[in-house]
Amino acid sequence: MGGKPCVRGMRVTVRTIVGLVASGHGFSEILTAYPYLEDEDIRQALAYAAWRVEEIEVPLPAA
Repeated sequence: MGGKPCVRGMRVTVRTIVGLVASGHGFSEILTAYPYLEDEDIRQALAYAAWRVEEIEVPLPAA
C-alpha cells in the first residue's frame, strides 16, 4: 500500500478507516463493508491516527 499504515497488514489503510468514521459511518457499517475486519481493528486504527497527529517531527541537521 505504498508504505501507508495498514490494519493488521491487510490491504485496508488507517486512512480508509478514519475517513469512513469521519464521514459518519458506524462501526457496524464498516464491518459489513469489510467483513474480515474486527471491531478492535477500527479502534486501533483510530488510536493510531490520534497518536500520529500528536507525534512531533524533529528535523535532523544536514550531514
